[in-house]
Amino acid sequence: MDRIQLLKTRREALKNAGKNIRSDIAALCDDESFVELAAFSYAKSDFFEEEAPGDGVITGFATIGGYPYYIIAQNFDVSFGGLSKTNCEKIVKALHAAEKSGTAVVYLLHSYGVRVGEGVHVLEGISELLLTASRLKGVVPQFAVVCGEAYGSVSALAALCDVVLFAEGAAMCPNSPFVLSARAGKNLKAEEVGGYRALSHAALPALHVGNMREAASAILAVSDLLRQDVLEAELNDPAPALNTAVSASALAKLIEGGVELGANSYPEIRTILGRLGGIAVAAAVFDGAKLNEGNLTKLTAFLRFASCFDLPFVCFADCTGIEAAREVADSAIYARIADYLAALDAVDVKLAAVTGKAVGLGYSLFAAKSAGFDYTVALATAETALFDSPEGAQIEFHGDPAKIAAFYAEEKADPIHASKGGYLDDIVEPQFLKQYLIAALQMLKS
Repeated sequence: MDRIQLLKTRREALKNAGKNIRSDIAALCDDESFVELAAFSYAKSDFFEEEAPGDGVITGFATIGGYPYYIIAQNFDVSFGGLSKTNCEKIVKALHAAEKSGTAVVYLLHSYGVRVGEGVHVLEGISELLLTASRLKGVVPQFAVVCGEAYGSVSALAALCDVVLFAEGAAMCPNSPFVLSARAGKNLKAEEVGGYRALSHAALPALHVGNMREAASAILAVSDLLRQDVLEAELNDPAPALNTAVSASALAKLIEGGVELGANSYPEIRTILGRLGGIAVAAAVFDGAKLNEGNLTKLTAFLRFASCFDLPFVCFADCTGIEAAREVADSAIYARIADYLAALDAVDVKLAAVTGKAVGLGYSLFAAKSAGFDYTVALATAETALFDSPEGAQIEFHGDPAKIAAFYAEEKADPIHASKGGYLDDIVEPQFLKQYLIAALQMLKS
């Protein structure tokens, strides 16, 4: 028997069984850099009484932009990418290797869920897989690229990742759209249920990418920030347009090389990775936000990400407190506030800039020195107050309207009053905000 020729035949069969996902791997990674692990280890299907010519998952390591990553890719062409216990064990081995070497992980996810016929065995494997991925949080970055349909337990794995990238046409959902369609009595398309734009309440750290090359660029951009190299930057670059109008979009432009995560959900709080003066930061830019369970969940997850990778948190506060809505009152908003404060406390360096209104809890949670912010400034055009308006105070207290109106007149919201109490480090001209923040970052991160 010609063993060398047999090896070539077997390897060719493997490549043919996964040529589509291998094409995606090749597009994602540097040329000829992918090295497969456990290539001939794959699950035998007792249900179908046959052994597939390849496996539902391919693992290995490669470089992207010259930097190393472990690659875990589901092969939809074998049993629809269905997870088996053997698959889970194979992925877990790759994750342990990534942890040992301190190497980031990229998942390429395309699966209808679990492999038929595995029963409770695969459930044990999924439990081990999800726990292992969870324990990697903050140890190494994990990126999920949803490159097709990702249903069931696979969607839970994606949700554990630090960044979830949706390729064009991709969707993730805890239940198959086929099941949801049957229950709804109508034909629901995958993207309508679990596409990037459809997941407007998921609060995922999501990005939309057109293809694998765009996914590679996004992964590199985030990875570059997490390495925290300080880059040279021009410090004397005022933004005179801010003196005319302060907006969330204009403030976001102050952040160099910004990558916004989760723009598809709760856009009133923009969570952006980028740099200020060449220093990597995690920034939250509020756009007149009113707090609810969803946007606090999104912000809290972002803070945990910042804490895990030792990124300073910069909060551009413009928030009038909790949204006055019945569904918010009857929600887990109080638990989410507690979660937020715990996550904020875990971040080492915290800066706040009051850029609009900081009213009630909008001040207490996102600008107060007592919340742990190391450096706090307010724009000269900002407002800090107990209530958003004299009418709000009148509704709350039912007192003398004239007296309340005088006490809560617009000039009383001037941030100079907070500054006199020692609660603000400075009041700044909007066009120079970036310079003040950079100066504070340089001191606090030195």
